Amino acid sequence: MSTAFRELLKKVGSGVHTGEDLTRAESMAATKMMLLAEATPAQIGAFLIAHRIKRPTGEELAGMLDAYSELGAKLQPINFARSPIVLGIPYDGRSRTAPISPITALLLITANQPVIMHGSDRSPTKYGLPLIEIWQGLGVDFSKLSLAQTQQVFETTGLGFVYLPQHFSQAQVIFDYRDQIGKRPPFATMELVWCPYTGDAHIIAGFVHPPTEGMFQGALTLRGTSNFTTVKGLEGSCDLPRDRTAIVGIFTGDALVEHLHLSARDYGFSNKNVPLTSTPELVAAMQTVLQGKPSELMQSALWNGGFYLWRSGICSDMRSGIAKAEELLTSGEVAQKLKEISAVVKKS
Repeated sequence: MSTAFRELLKKVGSGVHTGEDLTRAESMAATKMMLLAEATPAQIGAFLIAHRIKRPTGEELAGMLDAYSELGAKLQPINFARSPIVLGIPYDGRSRTAPISPITALLLITANQPVIMHGSDRSPTKYGLPLIEIWQGLGVDFSKLSLAQTQQVFETTGLGFVYLPQHFSQAQVIFDYRDQIGKRPPFATMELVWCPYTGDAHIIAGFVHPPTEGMFQGALTLRGTSNFTTVKGLEGSCDLPRDRTAIVGIFTGDALVEHLHLSARDYGFSNKNVPLTSTPELVAAMQTVLQGKPSELMQSALWNGGFYLWRSGICSDMRSGIAKAEELLTSGEVAQKLKEISAVVKKS
């Protein structure tokens, strides 16, 4: 048993009247003790559920990110004109709506905007479709690459994927506790703004509940992140919805510069999200998009691609971004980029 961890557990688990928030340093220490298994399983489980009930602060998230930065896998800076975009997407995947972020990533990479993604296998509590399975369906298997091989793929293609079971096994252990307590602990919030990259990057984080955005701002400001974006996306992801107004937070420095309210209808798209059926059907639909053929998923690809091509600075506005996305898809450039990435990964 860790006596030091017990004291931190007492702080977060003492209830409404006597409980206390952790400092950034305490949160970092607690996270490290959990990742390094210095705390006992009973202590870790108790901490995770107590911390969830209390709700984390931005300062506590910053401390957790500090621990991940010290212990976790990180890609090294690459010689690209643009800083990478890091997409923060829930590790427990999707269960209701079709993911579009792999297509978005391919569009951005084709336009010379590097992208970093990170995730795991099917994870608690949702056990939804994870990114790694989608990429495997598209012919790109990141799961067997070492971190050095992943770095090589990133440098060659502009796409990096940090896969926790292979690259950060200490963090992977936490998923067992997530399954046993049956609730998403604050680690599930923190992972959305984790940046597994040592250089400057543009973090784009999905969220569901409005208070989460404030926690993101607090944590990233403390860590000196000067450029980030929040997206109230589909199932907490970075995918812009079509059935409701997309709420996007643009942050520069320590300030919210603007809240965008984007409606797909204003840009000629229907207000219908594509439902998620089976993985093979999703992959087949993505292949249709890559062939430049019209479909409901193509509408989502253009809607999201247009936004991200604009937000990354490649296009001057949303409409030109949508036109650029359509051009890249119908010309076959994005499909060719996928083939290049697949070939590089297979050779690694």
